[in-house]
Amino acid sequence: QVQLVESGGGLVQAGGSLRLSCRASSRTLSTYALGWFRQAPGTERDFVAATTWSGRSMSYADSVKGRFTISRDYAANTVYLQMNRLKPEDTAVYYCAADLRQYNLATMSAEYEYWGQGTQVTVSS
Repeated sequence: QVQLVESGGGLVQAGGSLRLSCRASSRTLSTYALGWFRQAPGTERDFVAATTWSGRSMSYADSVKGRFTISRDYAANTVYLQMNRLKPEDTAVYYCAADLRQYNLATMSAEYEYWGQGTQVTVSS
């Protein structure tokens, strides 16, 4: 069992930045592929970014390429999502997730085994 806890969400103006953190409070994340998803009210949970267990390969949704960066800190047992040049359409609850398949860069939420509780990001225009 992996328990994930997100933090770092908040209210920011368009063009601003936020860094989300997702820390595992139980087992180490070092052997998991990790992803970030987001869900706006009335919509499905959408893929944002993913990284393999090594951190050497990443994948991003087209809507965030060039603005968001996923990274991981093994010592801190944490995965981050740096979000720059935020837009109002980035407003959503952001979730981190862990995938037992180390080399996977899954874009479908059903492929992830463990999820955090989410953190709200609101971007004002």
